[in-house]
Amino acid sequence: MSAEPGMSLWAAVLGAPDAGQLAGFYQRLLHWELVVDEPGWARIQPPGGGTCLSFQSEALYVPPVWPASPGSQQMTAHLDIRVDDLDSASAFAQGLGATLTDYQPQDDVRVLRDPAGNLFCLFTPQ
Repeated sequence: MSAEPGMSLWAAVLGAPDAGQLAGFYQRLLHWELVVDEPGWARIQPPGGGTCLSFQSEALYVPPVWPASPGSQQMTAHLDIRVDDLDSASAFAQGLGATLTDYQPQDDVRVLRDPAGNLFCLFTPQ
């Protein structure tokens, strides 16, 4: 039996109409560094390194519907971002171009859309 290969998560990738534009949003939101900025592809990373967040331009990108409904583009993944203060973090994200969704299923979480329509959640630790 052969040894299992070493693996680690390098990055999550979000689709968008414009990879660079969405990378700029998350760069400002998370205070991360832009480490790759190419046509159709961008990547940000925390200062000092760590797991990255990458962005890919997709000409046929369709944002997910929230809450989900039959026959519509479904959310396949979203980001959970821990914050110290839910109200100020939500206001900050909205000031950068995020939008608060109408449907908010929990009191200690805020569901928002980034400028491309991807969903992400801000939450406070329990």
